[in-house]
Amino acid sequence: MHTYDVIGIGLGPYNLGLACLIEPIDELDGLFLEARPQAEFAWHPGMMLDATHLQTPFMSDLVTLADPTSPYSFLNYLKETGRLYPFYIRESFYPLRSEYSNYCRWAAERLSTVRFGQAVTEVRYDAAGDTYAVHIGHEVAYRARHLVIGTGTPPQVPPACAGLGGDVLHNSRYLEHRDALRRKRSITVIGSGQSAAEIYRDLLGDSDAYGYELNWVTRSPRFFPLEYTKLTLEITSPDYVDYFHALPEPTRYRLEAGQKGLFKGINGDLINEIYDMLYAKSVDRPVLTRLLTNTALGSAEHDPATGTYTLGLRNEEQERDFSLTTEGLVLATGYRFTPPAFLEPVRDRLRWDGHGRLDVARNYSVDVTGRGVFLQNGGTHTHSITSPDLGMGAYRNSWIIRELLGREYYPIEKCIAFQDFGVPSRATA
Repeated sequence: MHTYDVIGIGLGPYNLGLACLIEPIDELDGLFLEARPQAEFAWHPGMMLDATHLQTPFMSDLVTLADPTSPYSFLNYLKETGRLYPFYIRESFYPLRSEYSNYCRWAAERLSTVRFGQAVTEVRYDAAGDTYAVHIGHEVAYRARHLVIGTGTPPQVPPACAGLGGDVLHNSRYLEHRDALRRKRSITVIGSGQSAAEIYRDLLGDSDAYGYELNWVTRSPRFFPLEYTKLTLEITSPDYVDYFHALPEPTRYRLEAGQKGLFKGINGDLINEIYDMLYAKSVDRPVLTRLLTNTALGSAEHDPATGTYTLGLRNEEQERDFSLTTEGLVLATGYRFTPPAFLEPVRDRLRWDGHGRLDVARNYSVDVTGRGVFLQNGGTHTHSITSPDLGMGAYRNSWIIRELLGREYYPIEKCIAFQDFGVPSRATA
């Protein structure tokens, strides 16, 4: 059986970007496996709302920040599809979410190393050959010297809603259930990030036509805007990754908990748009909506007879409990990485930290050799908010390619920030 240099498992933007960057490198023999059929390939299809756009500029595409000359760049996609001049005239750095998804599909269709419909069931290590056997079903389908895990972050469901019956849905499935939601008498959105705001905005726009009551509940003390000032953006830099990764584990975990507003906030323009819509709708009559901040979800019960949910809520500042009844329930509660089950046979070859999470090395490896298995995303506890940031995907892939080759193929930026994140190197005690 042929042995590949590297197999990427999962084909989100990060492994897709890696496949694009490996394509011109003759010394690397790579293969990328995706469980979904090619016909279903899309990027967050459940949140493909009209006119929604990325929160990062077009340069955070699959390849540009590693190789601006790559034929797999977003600008080349626009050129080949006849959309470059309209994008130029639009005068916005931020691609629409739908066109970014189309761009990813366009890139995947041009790669010779991508295989769809390949659901990996387990991975085993072969000590004799120092390789990993990748199983599809019960058979060993592929072998590789290195693996790159890019299976993404599954939807996160609050403990109160685990196993909850009825038609409760996570925001990742919003679009496919939107028509059914509109027919309900009341809808509640739980969450405070961009996805929650986009869904609330979408439902608010239709609320008069359908006549439902709309609630938006968040544990956050307010609807935080995404912090997007330029010195703050330097946190998504190689300099900050070096600083953050070198911190003690308890410090990193404390910072991780406090940095969510830096990548889970709401676009400021969207917050203002929601307010303006509320204002306009309130001119003639009260708006059938409630926005509840500082409100934690403690319990949830479903009544099949009435088709309603009763939510046990608590205002954390007033320390008062109350309940809310709703027919529709949307959980815009984010995503959280969990190691895929297919890694269980090689669990003893992976590094784990004191919190039971994968211990991701500075070079993005997670195995005991430090260069055998690499992780895409899933490392906010080791690499800070750069882990899920699209703009850092090409940077991370440049590191991984350097580890695979043993030399730097794409130049890797090291010091780009104007600020010092730690004690200056020339400082004296």
